[in-house]
Amino acid sequence: MAREVGISDSSVGRIWQSNGLKPHRIDSFKIGNDPRFAAKLEDIVGLYLNPPEHAPVLSLDEKSRIQALDRTQPSLPLKAGRGSHDVRL
Repeated sequence: MAREVGISDSSVGRIWQSNGLKPHRIDSFKIGNDPRFAAKLEDIVGLYLNPPEHAPVLSLDEKSRIQALDRTQPSLPLKAGRGSHDVRL
């Protein structure tokens, strides 16, 4: 890319880093087989792009109780006075 646009490799790296780009990482996205997937996707994206006035838009994991990936480190115990139910917005 640097050669193509005529700048140094380090300049490309700085530009990528400042924009949160990580082209060396490979991510995947799985699309379900739901026939209404596109319509549902448009509804959700629409909420983010045009939220109702004075209403927060939250994103929650719909598959609670399922750990998608095994933890690499053991969980730490809760600190005194900070229960798992304490949520501050």
